[in-house]
Amino acid sequence: MNRTEKTLHWAVDKWLAPTLAAPARVMRCSRPVGAGRRCVRVEAERPDGPLSFFFFRHDDGSWNVFPPAIVRPVLNGWRGA
Repeated sequence: MNRTEKTLHWAVDKWLAPTLAAPARVMRCSRPVGAGRRCVRVEAERPDGPLSFFFFRHDDGSWNVFPPAIVRPVLNGWRGA
């Protein structure tokens, strides 16, 4: 993945393909308290009505339409032979 494929602009262009006649608009931004994760809802008008996508910021800086994996505690144990 190259650097431009990590931007929100690139993700919006890929999923919504905005044009001058049907621009994409950021409708909502949120950052869950304590989690530090960012989520943005972007909408574009289509002939059959508005189309919205949620974009999620991942730890590597990329924006995706799926949320990042939740980091869960792990317990590892090693058995001695």
